[in-house]
Amino acid sequence: MEIRVFRQADFDEVITLWERCELLRPWNDPEMDIERKMQCGADLFLVAEVGGEVIGTVMGGYDGHRGAAYYLGVHPDYRGRGIANALLNRLEKKLIARGCPKLNIMVREENDLVIGLYEKIGYDHQDSIMLGKRLIEDDEY
Repeated sequence: MEIRVFRQADFDEVITLWERCELLRPWNDPEMDIERKMQCGADLFLVAEVGGEVIGTVMGGYDGHRGAAYYLGVHPDYRGRGIANALLNRLEKKLIARGCPKLNIMVREENDLVIGLYEKIGYDHQDSIMLGKRLIEDDEY
């Protein structure tokens, strides 16, 4: 397995992976999310590849105060092999190199499986509530 920075040639394969991993939501346009990421910290958008196939992704961000991880997904056929952990570990190293003191990850409350994964690798619940406001509507849903 190789972990590397996303390439434009990965575009369709990554979106297909996100569909398989059920990461997509009607209110998020994955094509637009990728295009936006390519304009801002593209080197924090990582893919895991096996035999030329993209089998995992994580999209990281850093605003100078905190890091964030989005679109962490591993192809169902490759789960349980430490790939998510390896992707996060690589992202963490990149963030540490930038001086990032903390990485935040948002998980939907009902996603017990993923919450358990994060807890297993050292992430814990924070006493925070996330609020959000859509500034740009990508399309109707």
